[in-house]
Amino acid sequence: MVRINKTPLDILDDIYSLAYWMTGNARASDELVNRTYLNADIDTQETDLLKTFRSCYVDSYGQSAELGMTENQNGTAKSVLQNIKERAADVKLSVLLSEISGLKHQQISEIMGKPVKTIRFWLFWGRKFLVKDSLLKASA
Repeated sequence: MVRINKTPLDILDDIYSLAYWMTGNARASDELVNRTYLNADIDTQETDLLKTFRSCYVDSYGQSAELGMTENQNGTAKSVLQNIKERAADVKLSVLLSEISGLKHQQISEIMGKPVKTIRFWLFWGRKFLVKDSLLKASA
């Protein structure tokens, strides 16, 4: 398999599309893309840039998950809530990397730092969730 190395400028449009799908608005997308590219240089590999994007997204936005937990609870509840936010963001990002960027399961696995089997599981359930979520939004 021949892997084409893309520069950060080559995938700017893909990064912006991912950011828009992850955040849902243009201002947040611009901010997320800017934060991602501030941490990159011209020699940054595609995989490393997408890892940086994932990190910036989770640090800034996470995923909305309340589950009745408040900020005043002990550290265990906070870490559980943080893990849930990160997992939801990872599932959504893995689907978008597959569908928008056209990355293969192995490439997504490298970006996420998870086994390919986990990525396949996330893609299966993430696609179902995103379709169901889109249908709910469309009917509102």
